[in-house]
Amino acid sequence: MNWFIEALKKYAVFSGRARRKEYWLFFLFAYIIYIVFGIVGFAAHAVYLVAIPALGFLLPAWGVTVRRLHDTGRSGWWILFGIIPLVGPITLLVFYCTDSQAGDNKFGPNPKQAPAFA
Repeated sequence: MNWFIEALKKYAVFSGRARRKEYWLFFLFAYIIYIVFGIVGFAAHAVYLVAIPALGFLLPAWGVTVRRLHDTGRSGWWILFGIIPLVGPITLLVFYCTDSQAGDNKFGPNPKQAPAFA
C-alpha cells in the first residue's frame, strides 16, 4: 500500500525513475478501487461512479508510467507508442516488465540503490 500512496504523492511528477514494484502495485490498487466503485455503482444503478477514480488516477498513472519508462532508460514520450494498435501496447508491456537500467542514467539515480522510504 505504501507504493500506491507514494505514487499518489508524486501525482504530477514526470521526472525521475519508478521501480517495477511501484508501477505494478500502483495499478493493482487502482484496479481494485475501480472494481469496488464499479460494483457500488452497479448496485446503486449509477455506473458512472467508476469515472471518479478513473479521473482521479489519470495524472498519477501517467506520472508513474513515464517514471517507469525513465527507469528503463527510455523517454516518457514512448507512452505515445501505445497508440499503435497491437504492436504498441505489447511493446510497452515489455518495457514495463524490463528490469531497471543499472546505475544512474540521464533521468536520475537508480531507485533500487536508494532506500524508497526513510
